[in-house]
Amino acid sequence: MLTNPTLHGRAPSSPSSLLHPLQPNNPTFSFSPSLFSPCAARPSPRSFLPFRPLRFKRWSRVRASADSKPLESVEDDGLSSGPQKHSIKIPVGDRHILVETGHIGRQASASVTVTDGETIVYCSVCLADVPSEPSDFFPMSVNYQERLSAAGRTSGGFFKREGRAKDHEVLICRLIDRPLRPTMPKGFYYETQVLSWVFSYDGLHSPDCLAVTAAGIAVALSEVPNTKTIAGVRIGLIDDKFVVNPTTREMESSELDLIIAGTDSAILMIEGYCNFLPEERLLQAVEIGQAAIRQICHEVETLVKKRGKPKMIEAIKLPPAELYRHVEDISGDELVKALQIRSKIPRRKALSALEDKVLTILTEQGYVFKDESSGAAEGIADVYEDEDEDEVVVPDGEVDEVDVKLVFKEVTSKFLRKRIVEGGKRSDGRSPLEIRPINSQCGILPRAHGSALFTRGETQSLAVVTLGDKQMAQRIDNLVDTEELKSFYLQYSFPPSCVGEVGRMGAPSRREVGHGMLAERALEPILPSEEDFPYTVRVESTITESNGSSSMASVCGGCLALLDAGVPIKCSVAGIAMGLVLETKEFGGDGTPLILSDISGSEDASGDMDFKIGGITLPVMEQALHQARDGRKHVLSEMLKCSPPPAKKLSPYAPLIHVMKVKPEKVNLIIGTGGKKVKSIIEETGVDAIDTQDDGIVKITAKDLSSLEKSKAIIANLTMVPTVGDIYRNCEIKSIAPYGVFVEIAPGREGLCHISELSPNWLAKAEDIFKVGDHIDVKLIEVNEKGQLRLSHRALLPDQNPDQPTGKQQTSSSTKENMPPQEKLINISTRKPLRKNEEPSEESKVDKILPKKVVAPFMDLTSEQGRLTGKNQAKVNEPYISKDRQKKSGNKASTGMVASKDGAS
Repeated sequence: MLTNPTLHGRAPSSPSSLLHPLQPNNPTFSFSPSLFSPCAARPSPRSFLPFRPLRFKRWSRVRASADSKPLESVEDDGLSSGPQKHSIKIPVGDRHILVETGHIGRQASASVTVTDGETIVYCSVCLADVPSEPSDFFPMSVNYQERLSAAGRTSGGFFKREGRAKDHEVLICRLIDRPLRPTMPKGFYYETQVLSWVFSYDGLHSPDCLAVTAAGIAVALSEVPNTKTIAGVRIGLIDDKFVVNPTTREMESSELDLIIAGTDSAILMIEGYCNFLPEERLLQAVEIGQAAIRQICHEVETLVKKRGKPKMIEAIKLPPAELYRHVEDISGDELVKALQIRSKIPRRKALSALEDKVLTILTEQGYVFKDESSGAAEGIADVYEDEDEDEVVVPDGEVDEVDVKLVFKEVTSKFLRKRIVEGGKRSDGRSPLEIRPINSQCGILPRAHGSALFTRGETQSLAVVTLGDKQMAQRIDNLVDTEELKSFYLQYSFPPSCVGEVGRMGAPSRREVGHGMLAERALEPILPSEEDFPYTVRVESTITESNGSSSMASVCGGCLALLDAGVPIKCSVAGIAMGLVLETKEFGGDGTPLILSDISGSEDASGDMDFKIGGITLPVMEQALHQARDGRKHVLSEMLKCSPPPAKKLSPYAPLIHVMKVKPEKVNLIIGTGGKKVKSIIEETGVDAIDTQDDGIVKITAKDLSSLEKSKAIIANLTMVPTVGDIYRNCEIKSIAPYGVFVEIAPGREGLCHISELSPNWLAKAEDIFKVGDHIDVKLIEVNEKGQLRLSHRALLPDQNPDQPTGKQQTSSSTKENMPPQEKLINISTRKPLRKNEEPSEESKVDKILPKKVVAPFMDLTSEQGRLTGKNQAKVNEPYISKDRQKKSGNKASTGMVASKDGAS
């Protein structure tokens, strides 16, 4: 059997031999606790043959023989006896988090659940059985997922399950990955996978910083030989006080949202945004976060001593030390000259050619081992088939091409740092504080709403701004908000052409999502409020050239593009990337960390900043923040030289948005039944959209001013609040009824002008003098409880007989002169309400269609049908019955009636 005595960092019970589990005539074998589970035996070693040939180097492999001693029996590790949970409480801020392990995910290398309130995050860590090919990038993957069931919801999609990671989940994956990666040792090539799920969410305690802490605890408990335990916390600034891990409600009033991750002695990662806080306040927040992280790490170390697994220290294999010396001797002066080339592409080609030269020389000298695939495959077969030999040992310490490339990269980084520390010059000839040349242009895309091309050295960003209405907003579905709308978002693209390479194009990578959010958070605080600028703003940053600091170029270009689009931003902002050479004494310095402003790509990859190290201290961070402030001021001054400058006004191709405020109860008038009214307004006026809100806010989006004004007028008329006494001129008669005419005083608003209000003289029918389509002037004289309008045309007519006495002064003779002809009188009678199932008479039918206010020039009190009560007899000569009086009289009195002697009139 081929095995590795240091697999997973643990030696088997018998170092020199291992019993083959399928060997016959061996009834007394047992499984090694480090390789097998006592519940089930693993398959034959043949089933573990990898798909690619193994490389016989570094790890000594032995094969068991027939006379090997059996393994000792193993003790029960808890799997057969059931889960054995171990938990601790760790103080964080004003409360405790609960850490539990040993009861879920026991087959993983390590797994934990971390609980804060009723929010529960589960995290597991697993390792591959065999190491991957050596590389300069640790083979670790991180996946984070928010299960909607954690908040009592389910997916709204067709498949009813979570799909690919959402953008905010990708960002949390990066939050977990970035502090973990610097703690992984070089030379450890076992693929590691960190999986994290949110199993419960209470809406108050955020799971993101909890997931960072859970991942750090899980790695610390696992076999991964990490150098330090990490943890993460969130810092908020509420009422001018810093709060550790504030709740979501507290964060609503916070001026700072800062997630910090680190070890007990240093900071590894900072992510967040604030509302223009000075550097001193930010440092105070970092200091408070560092203290909280230190306390968590100390508690976790106590847990690791009790429940942690042995670390795979023996699995760490580094290239031989003499290889570094050989590479330095061969490259030497040529490497120094290559690093002095200022342009990125020529420098990269020169370094690549030098790397090939070093590899060729070492190969000719016989120092590099040639890994032939066919030979390796045959070697594997020979080892497995030749079971009669006692032992097969593959010599350790051989070097192949991968080792040479890894060492060459480290030597290049060492020479680069030495050049900066000793000579004070960087690859492009700048000093540590110097910023690359800056050039910017605005309005280079004529049809875009706003555009800017920002160039800093060999890094270039093309930023484009698009303005739209609410329909253009980005919809987000997560645990926190069921359907959040983002009215501002920045999308970052990094095509392979920007670095002169050929690569795959597809969905945005995690790096693109992370860099886009970084720039978005920098620009969001300078945007105007929705009340001042009701647009949805989309910024696209396409990196057309890249030599470091492309995300900060997106900030600068995005700011200029916003100005070019006419967005009234609060102020201009700029971004700058900082670098660091930490151990300067090793490279000829005095030991003081050297901070670099505006780092290039090679400095980013080879330096210590960007938290690609084991952490930095607060004094170093303070120096870096103040140096960055000076750099930002320089960049802002260069942005003012933009030529052509930003337009600072809306593009003629941008949509127009008008915001109106109406009474909330009037919103339904705009929408109409089933949305018919709002659709008809859009079709009639040609606007793009009309958005209504429950609070009475109405947003009209149009491409031109004329259609906007039309729709605005219609909505204003629909939702206006008429006031008694208002006069409306040249209003159209829409329809005629026996009791009057309906007049449109505004589009969509009609009122009744009763027949008695059409003329100072008596009219039998409105059609006698008016027809549909005629235009008249009317005055609003009443608005009833239902909002119906009563109009008067007569009130605007001149008084034809000013000397004529009022209704109380009229004599019977004058009344008789104004009587209409007898045949034109309508027979009206006053009747009590009908009883149930009683058929209405012709007289009652006439009674129903007449309005309440009718001019009564004559009333016969001798008629039984027209007789009024004693209370009303004093008012019989009045032409109108008042509103209050009408309510009191009820059905006992006729409100509009012409009486005659015989009662038939």
